[in-house]
Amino acid sequence: LDQTHNGSTKRNKHPPKPTLNPLQQDPFLMVNNKPRQYVVIGAVAGGAACAARLRRLDEQASIIVFEKGPDPSFANCGMPYYIGGEIKERGKLAVQTPKSLNARLNLDVRTLTEVLSIDTAGRSVRAKNLVNGEEYSVSYDELLLSPGAKPFLPPIPGIERAGNLSLRNLEDMDRIKTWIEAQQCKTAVVAGGGFIGIEMAEQLHRLGMDVTIVEALPQLMAPFDPEVASVLQTELQHKGVKVIVGAPIKGFEPPAKGGPGSDVVLDEARRLPADVVILGLGVRADTALPKAAGIELNARGGIVVDEHMRTSDPHVYAVGDATQVHNPITGGEWMVALAGPAARQGRVAADNMSGKVSGGRTYKGTWGSSAVRVFDLTAAGTGLNERGLEMAGVKYHAVHLHPSHHAGYFPGAETLSLKILFGAEGDTRGKLLGAQAVASEGADKAIDALAVALQAGMTVDDLAELELCYAPPVGSAKSPINYAGMIAQDMLEGLIDTAQWKELPAIVADPNTIIVDVRNPGELESKGVLHESAMNVPLDQVRSRLAELPRDKTIVVSCLSGQRGYYAARILRQEGFTVKNLDGGLRTYSSCPLGVAAGKAASA
Repeated sequence: LDQTHNGSTKRNKHPPKPTLNPLQQDPFLMVNNKPRQYVVIGAVAGGAACAARLRRLDEQASIIVFEKGPDPSFANCGMPYYIGGEIKERGKLAVQTPKSLNARLNLDVRTLTEVLSIDTAGRSVRAKNLVNGEEYSVSYDELLLSPGAKPFLPPIPGIERAGNLSLRNLEDMDRIKTWIEAQQCKTAVVAGGGFIGIEMAEQLHRLGMDVTIVEALPQLMAPFDPEVASVLQTELQHKGVKVIVGAPIKGFEPPAKGGPGSDVVLDEARRLPADVVILGLGVRADTALPKAAGIELNARGGIVVDEHMRTSDPHVYAVGDATQVHNPITGGEWMVALAGPAARQGRVAADNMSGKVSGGRTYKGTWGSSAVRVFDLTAAGTGLNERGLEMAGVKYHAVHLHPSHHAGYFPGAETLSLKILFGAEGDTRGKLLGAQAVASEGADKAIDALAVALQAGMTVDDLAELELCYAPPVGSAKSPINYAGMIAQDMLEGLIDTAQWKELPAIVADPNTIIVDVRNPGELESKGVLHESAMNVPLDQVRSRLAELPRDKTIVVSCLSGQRGYYAARILRQEGFTVKNLDGGLRTYSSCPLGVAAGKAASA
């Protein structure tokens, strides 16, 4: 998820389309008594979706799809799982072929054909057949660009070595699988801890390989906040995958042991032998073609489009990973590389290209809803994380909670770690801004509901009142989302103050603050203490032991997950104490980088 936030940037506004466009006056009128001709450059998600929609809207049109590779429509999100053997049949990933697309949709799909240039003034493209070298021109009435994003390959010495492989398409997938089998790979280094890197690490481990993930940033999975990403890191490590963060790769050198692969050099003391290296170092918009044609790009090379997916040229549209789209949370723009938004953008573009939808269609923006499976856990998120909100200058509050994913008394209840972010002041006060969850069960379900709430502009008051499905095997009478809204309500109403996990070092160092752990003594032995300086006053004894607590200091109460801490904080506040509840309790702190590094918390 490539996020670029700019809260001050307004929606892209290109000059309006000519008002005399005959299709806008009569959607079924052909241009100059000839069928319309649409050209689509790049298929897969966005381009294929656009071409299919165009055919459903216009049976008479000529629709030509150019694809540089051999596969016009494939399930790129499934490629790691084929490499690891979880998906058995390669053919399951080849969703459509040129032949099937022609038979079903009467599309003229030209694979292994590269578009060399775009003449926007003459409304034509120059194409080259990569098999026989033939070059020719094709005219268009409306053009769609769906070039996607290409793997980012920074100028690291030795990055081009054999066995250093990236994953973009089925050809890349085949190369990786062939290399692993031919070289009988036993060790792998995954360079980059994003979606592709995490999924590939899981699947290489499934093949029995010794896998190490190397990430230059301080955490894996940048779209998630550190305390959520750290849970995934712990899961990887528990399963035997080594993880090294905060370590940029310095180079790739011939292996000291000889043979294929590379030694991945981190510094003078650390060299990681790898029979295969997966390069998951991010992506960049593949936009050399529109740039040469004079189409407006942003500073990151993304294609600038308006709400109709139209570029700076009134007859050229663009969709997918290479486009800059609206960020509905900040009001600015960002680039988000996800398959779902690309497919929906393709439909919007087709509706506007054809002119056959009354009033046209607008794309309201991308919210960044995504998920990843990491062995026995699933992490999901929607909206902005804390870093994104800070970059946009949005004041916010955070709530962490750890309820069961269904009724706790019903067998099989698993802990669901949920986090919501909501506005603290001004126009966004109380408004949901983002959410993240990680669990063995229920994370995707919770985030799907919160994604709908986010897109509907709901507030934490709305979350508290949401009526969601309930039966003991599948939910709770008060769902985790209800609880999150209720906690946030109390924060906004001044009924509770919270301290975040990242504040704990400062809290410990402050002589005017004391930590009170309200768990039972047996839990301290079995689960570990939050901090050695914490005073233990079990919740049921708080009222009877008020005299032991200082009234001249701030009290930070803590428990396992935050719920008992909340009860204690409400008692103490009404008794005149200055008190905060450690948000999410020990479970949040023990999963976060500071908690792990300090060694002060045990696993919950």
